[in-house]
Amino acid sequence: MPNPHRSAAFTRRGALRAGAALATAGAFAGVTPAFAAGNTRQVVNPLIRQRADPFITRHRGQYYFTASVPEYDRVIIRASPTIGGLAGAQEVTVWRRPSSGVMGGHIWAPELHRIDGRWYIYFAAGNSDDVFHIRPYVLTTASEDPRVGPWTVAGRISLPLNTFSLDATTFAHRGKRYLSWAQHDPALGPGTSLYLAEMSSPVAITGTPTKLSTPTYDWETRGHRVNEGAAALIRNGRVFLTFSASATDANYCMGLLTANESANLLDPASWHKSPQPVFATHRANSQFGPGHNSFTTAEDGADVLVYHARQYEQITGDPLYDPNRHTRVQRLHFHADGSPDFGVPVADGPVDLSRHA
Repeated sequence: MPNPHRSAAFTRRGALRAGAALATAGAFAGVTPAFAAGNTRQVVNPLIRQRADPFITRHRGQYYFTASVPEYDRVIIRASPTIGGLAGAQEVTVWRRPSSGVMGGHIWAPELHRIDGRWYIYFAAGNSDDVFHIRPYVLTTASEDPRVGPWTVAGRISLPLNTFSLDATTFAHRGKRYLSWAQHDPALGPGTSLYLAEMSSPVAITGTPTKLSTPTYDWETRGHRVNEGAAALIRNGRVFLTFSASATDANYCMGLLTANESANLLDPASWHKSPQPVFATHRANSQFGPGHNSFTTAEDGADVLVYHARQYEQITGDPLYDPNRHTRVQRLHFHADGSPDFGVPVADGPVDLSRHA
């Protein structure tokens, strides 16, 4: 099928036809040592170089990390008892795309979730003959250590619209599990919107999906019309859903949807979109295009924002194929009213993730 984002408003296709060069240029995955040996809450940004769409989850005293690699060809996992330790942790490839056919194209934005005693990885994949035929898929393993596996393909998440769809994330709230994802709807024109549905299992949705957000503000439509990369945070009586918007260059930024924790999350009226981005390029700190975030907690329980950003603004060619989106972390604070205060992307260097930061 044709790529819905080939228009001037949203062009994702292009540079991977020179993919061999990218594989060479993107093979480097430099790491930065932990800051202040012995202090497990202080790290140095960027935490992990050339790892975009980062996801960190904590389980039984271990932090597990996964992210997109510049080659878009595999799923990786690192583990460490501290966030800072992820920088130098061994990286294990737990799944690699097939050489042909379904899932043989781009591999994007894996997320690692522990659900009912099993590990699941949600990710987006294209096909070998059309790398932008992107759909959401799920891997699973019964292994206690997700680096060990073996991982098997649990299947594709079936959605009512069979169109470009990506960035699936899942969260549980008040006894129900939800899936949020980004998808192109031809009836809405170019770009992607955010959707939410209840799940009947870790690999299937049930009922009619709810469209939560469509790009309408100027900051959501710069370069491309994009809402994608949702991440859920349930705090202070509300459900917060961050998302990323606009092109993947310096225009990339984060928006915020908010609902009361007792509201019907499948009712679009339950959600309020903040009229301004909550996290964006900060030139004074040399941080450009921050976004596609996740959340975790520091060793002392403090909330931590995980995201990627570049250290420069000017990009040659399609920014989707510039490999230098680096994983970064910083302390997440809250306003007096209980809503998250994202601040600005901090400059490169040591960052304290502890509660007193």
